Amino acid sequence: MADYKKMCQDIEKYVGGRQNIVGVAHCATRLRIVLKDNSLAQIDKLETVDLVKGAFVAGDQIQLIIGPGLVNDVYEAFSDYVGIKDMNIYDLKEESAKKNNIFQSIIKSLSDVFVAIIPAILAAALLMGITGVLGNFDMVKENDTLYAINRLASLAANGIFAILPMVVCYSAVKRFGGNPVLGMVVGAIMLDSTLANAYSAAQGTVKVETIHLFGLPINMIGFQGGILVALMIGFVVAKLDIFFNKKVPNSIKLLVAPLLTVFISTVLLFTIVGPVGRFLSTGLTSGLVWSTSHLGFVGFALFAGVQQLLVITGLHHIIGAVEAQLLADTGHNFINPLMSVALIGQSGAVIGYLVTHWKDTKVRELTLPSFASTLFGISEPAIFGVNLRYRYPLIGGCIGGALAGVYVYFSKLTSLGFGTTAVPGIAIADPAHNGYINYIIAHLIGFVAGLVATLLLSTIHKDKTQEN
Repeated sequence: MADYKKMCQDIEKYVGGRQNIVGVAHCATRLRIVLKDNSLAQIDKLETVDLVKGAFVAGDQIQLIIGPGLVNDVYEAFSDYVGIKDMNIYDLKEESAKKNNIFQSIIKSLSDVFVAIIPAILAAALLMGITGVLGNFDMVKENDTLYAINRLASLAANGIFAILPMVVCYSAVKRFGGNPVLGMVVGAIMLDSTLANAYSAAQGTVKVETIHLFGLPINMIGFQGGILVALMIGFVVAKLDIFFNKKVPNSIKLLVAPLLTVFISTVLLFTIVGPVGRFLSTGLTSGLVWSTSHLGFVGFALFAGVQQLLVITGLHHIIGAVEAQLLADTGHNFINPLMSVALIGQSGAVIGYLVTHWKDTKVRELTLPSFASTLFGISEPAIFGVNLRYRYPLIGGCIGGALAGVYVYFSKLTSLGFGTTAVPGIAIADPAHNGYINYIIAHLIGFVAGLVATLLLSTIHKDKTQEN
């Protein structure tokens, strides 16, 4: 190994001294350091250190870009130099999380879970939006080749969303330190074909089997769309896996530890975690719908302000049943435009974040496709890839949605259908009360307000970072 003593001395000096270092780890290309006080780090000086190709603060960590392969040697040298050994990325994230309050830790954990699966969600979202638009053209329907391409693209788009709870469970177990394959197994159990489909069960169109465990009735319903439940059970699987791998004797660990983890997780999924997750998610959904009927423009602002938070839980699909009932009873659907402006508020927040980080190539690569997907009514890439990840853009998007929601109320904007939002959603806007014009105005308000709110929050965020 080369002599990295001078490099280690410089890094130690420019991060505020050894006493300021809490933890050290590395990923494929970067040396990651958690400090007691980030304000003591001299980023500009760190960038001049030999072998360091760049330095920045991300996720409460100082990250030094070293490069693949070389970062392993640099880590070994620096960790030896400062006396912090055998720390992995998970341990480092735990140390970093200790600097945050409970809310910040939860948001950070959610972000970590979704970062790994963003590329798949982003690709599927863009394909879904494109195929949704192309499928309306007669030329595509009548031409065999174009129809086949659109059909295959549709399959590619729907794949990730069909198994999203399983993917989230896998990623959550990995994030919390367990064997991610066990998360995949439990995620597959959530979507088992012998269980009643969650959407069909909610609509009462399928017979639900009920079993009894020590007299406790358990409805055998799947967890389609159950993102919150997947996150919760993923945490449980990880902790059980860690526990049993410590307690079970080595001679039988390979067989017994995963068996106990999967079985106990399955029991908890159907008895505690699943019911609690469903209760929290449906309670939020019901509360939002109630607010629109009883709180006037305040209710509309509240709904449009926080509706996109339901995307995090996966329970936003349930609102479709309420929309269908509204159409059946009144012939109009005021919820659809509220959902649409809520989405476009997050779209504006993505661009707001992009504006303040335009020089960062990685930010451009992430935000521009995420923004494009929102135009087709798909917000998951924007929510999970950008806004939730950096926190304050999520708030900015909620503010944009809320202000646009007020306009929806006073303009009496409604839709004649449901299931499509953003640009394609104008096709189902109710033309009454200048509906098409108001649809465009409402979305412009949501987008601009989300963008401006994010820019303002960015300034506050920078001020707080400097103070800390």
